[in-house]
Amino acid sequence: MDDPEQTTAPAAPDYRRAQFLTSAAKVSQCPPDLGWEVAFAGRSNAGKSSAINSLTHNKKLAKTSKTPGRTQLINFFELSEDQRLVDLPGYGFAKVPLAVKREWTKQLENYLQKRQSLRGLILLMDIRHPLQPFDQQMLDWSLQAGMPVHILLTKADKLKRGPAGNTLLQVSASLKASADLVSVQLFSALKHQGHKELIAVLDRWLTDTGVEELTTQDGAP
Repeated sequence: MDDPEQTTAPAAPDYRRAQFLTSAAKVSQCPPDLGWEVAFAGRSNAGKSSAINSLTHNKKLAKTSKTPGRTQLINFFELSEDQRLVDLPGYGFAKVPLAVKREWTKQLENYLQKRQSLRGLILLMDIRHPLQPFDQQMLDWSLQAGMPVHILLTKADKLKRGPAGNTLLQVSASLKASADLVSVQLFSALKHQGHKELIAVLDRWLTDTGVEELTTQDGAP
């Protein structure tokens, strides 16, 4: 992930200026592996596209679907010449052949472990169903690669404040052993809740020249 030749980090981006760049069916079709990018990943119907649209104040930027797993492409959104957001396919695709699931598992793993410009992973989980087996697999891949992960417990508006807070504490406690690389927050695209915390993480990842420098300074926000 760390590119020693890149020494000049760009300024913090304006997320409202995000524009669709391209889609890739395979890692080999991704844009040139340069600059800084942050990927959004999560189970089908975890709210990835909604989170990106809420963050960028553009309801039409990332396509949403009522059919879980419909999007099976890696979608890139340009913030600047050197900065990108990446919408990864929802994993755990419903109603797709096993061979397709296996291929995408392979592609996701390759992307997470080999993409040099990837500075961090935003992992989205429905607050009512956190830390499912696929979520843990994504965490394992990321931690093996030494990549920081910031978890969004999405659809936080579906729970009352007390239960939502309890779930946040429980998830944080279960990941305590990886606290140097993993952080967690509540998020609601519907209520536009959690933007400030998310942007703080994105700004650091998209303006820092190395992940290790990030994780050895002040840790998660």
